Amino acid sequence: MKLALKELLRRPGQFAVVGGALTLLALLMLFLGWLLDGLFLGSTGAIRAQESDAFVFSAEARQSLLRSSVDDADLSIIAEVDGVDAVGGLGVSLLGAEIPGESEIADVAVAGYQLPSGTLPEPPPAGDAYGDRHLEDLGASLGDVLLIGPAQVPVELVDWVEDTNYLQQNGVWVDADTWRQVQNANRPDAVVAPDEFQVATVVVDGQVDDVIAAIDASLGDTETLSENDTVFAIPGVPEQNTTLTAVIYVTAFVVALVVALFFALLTLERTTIYALLKAVGTPNRVLVAGLVTQATLIAVGAFALGSVIGLGLARVVPPEVPLIVTLGRSAFVLVAVLVAAVIGSVVSFRRVLRIDPASAIGAGV
Repeated sequence: MKLALKELLRRPGQFAVVGGALTLLALLMLFLGWLLDGLFLGSTGAIRAQESDAFVFSAEARQSLLRSSVDDADLSIIAEVDGVDAVGGLGVSLLGAEIPGESEIADVAVAGYQLPSGTLPEPPPAGDAYGDRHLEDLGASLGDVLLIGPAQVPVELVDWVEDTNYLQQNGVWVDADTWRQVQNANRPDAVVAPDEFQVATVVVDGQVDDVIAAIDASLGDTETLSENDTVFAIPGVPEQNTTLTAVIYVTAFVVALVVALFFALLTLERTTIYALLKAVGTPNRVLVAGLVTQATLIAVGAFALGSVIGLGLARVVPPEVPLIVTLGRSAFVLVAVLVAAVIGSVVSFRRVLRIDPASAIGAGV
């Protein structure tokens, strides 16, 4: 262990090369992870904000919130199903909004809802709205009257909520009647009735799967999904997750390759030194532990430097880029870099174990 640390301090330039490469790779993994989290949270916030266990879609909607339709009669039937603790309606309209004093039109998801949650308080009075705090980045302030859609339906921002966006559009949360007013004024081709919503949100007291089956059996023409299934039914979410996660794992594989190549060359260069150490009685486990220690320290240093650079760059990224720095994602990248680095160093174990102590004599040491 001490020998490994001394070598790191004695030959920093040699280790700086692989450290620099790992820093860039760690930075790439962090940015991809933060982008993945930003895309996921920005697309699914409206669903997660309901804090509901199940979502009831009309069967013909094919799991699309914007194509679905349920009404008060459906909600009444759902409320009678065993295991249903609470049920409410949800409707979302994707439109643009004019913010006072701003020339750019803001993309908004106007959502009418009934059930409060830990994220959303009781629905506001008619004409008022809770705005997702991301609207502040676009110049909105509490008390502003947003003009929604081509019809310029006015709603006043009375409070902020967090993490409630839908499909990267800023959440504007209103009562059911205000949502219907916004929808019907701006989408005359998709008018909703006075008792209509797009989906029903259900809080379950019991086994979720059993209640889901019971709801669909009671209504007959619906498709009920769990919260997780509803999140991954949102267009683009599965594809984003799969693609970016694959790139992150490929990058981790590259980390392992870089470390493997570096330590293979380093071990080849230090063959005589290892032979001498074996000749004076140094056990194999000490030499192997030295390799692992060096790989671990390089990986931790690279991650730390990559994190500092990443946090600095994240501050200057335009707000249009959905980048969200999360502790969980950063911890995942740290573990991935560490594991990849250690696995990469394992490649050199066999060469170290096969070194003959007698070769130190032949090398003239």
